[in-house]
Order: sequence, then C-alpha cells, then structure tokens
Amino acid sequence: MPRYRLILEYDGAPFVGWQRQAEGASVQGALEDAIEKLSQSRVTVTGAGRTDAGVHALGQVAHFDLDKAFAADKVRDALNHYLRPSPIVVVEAAVTAEDFHARFSATGRHYLFRILNRRAPPALEAGKVWHVPVALDAGAMHHAAQVLLGSHDFTTFRAAECQAQSPVKTLDMIDVSRRGEEIHLTTSARSFLHHQVRSFVGSLKQVGEGKWRARDLKDALEARDRSACGPVCPPDGLYLVKVDY
Repeated sequence: MPRYRLILEYDGAPFVGWQRQAEGASVQGALEDAIEKLSQSRVTVTGAGRTDAGVHALGQVAHFDLDKAFAADKVRDALNHYLRPSPIVVVEAAVTAEDFHARFSATGRHYLFRILNRRAPPALEAGKVWHVPVALDAGAMHHAAQVLLGSHDFTTFRAAECQAQSPVKTLDMIDVSRRGEEIHLTTSARSFLHHQVRSFVGSLKQVGEGKWRARDLKDALEARDRSACGPVCPPDGLYLVKVDY
C-alpha cells in the first residue's frame, strides 16, 4: 500500500480550517473528496499543521495511503483537476516511506504573518494581509519579540481550547521587519500552540503602536495567564510557509 506525500498551497479564506468538521468546507475534506474521485476509495489525509479558518499555506505537507499505486505526477495533476474550483493546489506529490508521518515526523514549522501598514486598505490583497492603518515601529516590535525566544511556558499566548498536552514550547526564531508598506513577522519552532502566532502578533502590535514596552511583553509572558495577552489578531495574514523533516 503506497504512501503519498503532498506539498500544498491554499487560500484559507473559504474554509473552516484544515480539519474536517461537521459543517463547513475544510481543506482536509476537499482533498479527501478529490482523492476519492481519483482512486474510488475513501481515505484519511493527515496534515502537518491544523491551520485555522482563514489561515493560508504556501508549504503545508500531508500524507495518505492508497490501495492502488499511481505515478506521483498523475496524483498531483489529477488532484489539481478534481480540486477545482477550490483554492487548493498540490505543488508536489511523491511516494514516500511507509513510516513517514506528516505531523509526527516534522522537526520544524515555519510561519509568516503579513501586516499591511498603511492608511489605505488593501484591494488586491484583501484577506491575505492584516490591515493596520496606524503607524507601527517594526524595530521596537523585533526588539521586544526576542524575549519570546527559547523554551517557555506560553500559556499567555495559548488559546483556551488548545489541545496540546503542555504549554511549554521552544521558539527557535522570531523576526519582525518592514518590507515597504508591509511588516513581516517570521517565526520557527518544532511545533506551536493553538493561536500562538496570532497571539504573538496581536501583542507585538501593542508594542509597535507604543502602547506596550518590551518589558510589558516580558511581563505578559511571565504571567502565564491568557488574560495578559494582547488582542489576538485575525487570521488573514498568517501563512504556513514550510515544514522541515
């Protein structure tokens, strides 16, 4: 029984998230429907990250097993055909090792958050960036963000419904930089808590506006209390960029 590994790109706006749910379209469900049309068998697709509603992906990884073998190129092209008009694309497909697991084999996940920091709202990028019309100090945001590096109890930046067994995670990298009219936050870790990146961004916006100092972010982290977190930002600008194995 061959196991297939996919690299996926998708616009998360029309979906309730990666995970199949009782109501609403999901990325996982759309893929499983497309695979059924290809193979005439119902399978479960496992993703590297359970992206939330509205969160996008440039390099989501998934795997599934089939009873029948198909050439990897045929899998890619057929799934892209059957996925239309859903905004999901299989960038790559490959036959992989039987013990490969998209979620549990991952050694690192990389996220990007895009803030459009100008007075005028977006036209072409609506839903793809978080529009913040108030001027933000990206340098101050980057400086403050470095307190988040390393291993910490991230309870403050964890959604109440998070299902992770522990709030302790190790943040390997976090960078905030201005790119013209946009501010980009990039961050990497082996794994993240539910809403962790969006909680970071919402709190760092407070720093960028001058409402918080770097010390306030440190105090929020050390509080280990969800109520100490800044307002959680919307999902629009969040992208799962890459998964390491």
